Amino acid sequence: MNDNSVKIKSFHFAARIVKLYKHLCDNKREFVLSKQLLRSGTSIGANVRESQNAESSADFIHKLATAQKETDETLYWLELLKETDFIVENEFQSMHADGVELLKIIRSIIITSKKKNC
Repeated sequence: MNDNSVKIKSFHFAARIVKLYKHLCDNKREFVLSKQLLRSGTSIGANVRESQNAESSADFIHKLATAQKETDETLYWLELLKETDFIVENEFQSMHADGVELLKIIRSIIITSKKKNC
C-alpha cells in the first residue's frame, strides 16, 4: 500500500463519515456523538493529506501518528453509536471494517517509515 492509496482511502472514508453524520442528524436526531464522529472521521484524511507535505521524516511520521489516533477515536465513536442503537449492525460493520483497514494501513506506513529512518 503506498501513500497515495491511503490518501484516497482516507478521503472516501471521510465522505462516508459525512454522509453518516447527515443521516444521524436528519433521521435519528442525534447531534452530540455524531459531531464527535464527524470531527475525528474527517480529521484522518486531513492529517494524511498534511503528511504528504511534511517538512521532514519526523514530521511525516508525526502527522500520520495523529491520523492513526483519529482513526482509533473514530472507531470508538462508531462502536458507541452501535451500542446505543443509533446505527444498525450492517451500517456499523461496513464503516468499522473500513476504519480498521485504514488504521492498519496507516500503522504499516508509520512502521515502515520509522525503519527507514533508523
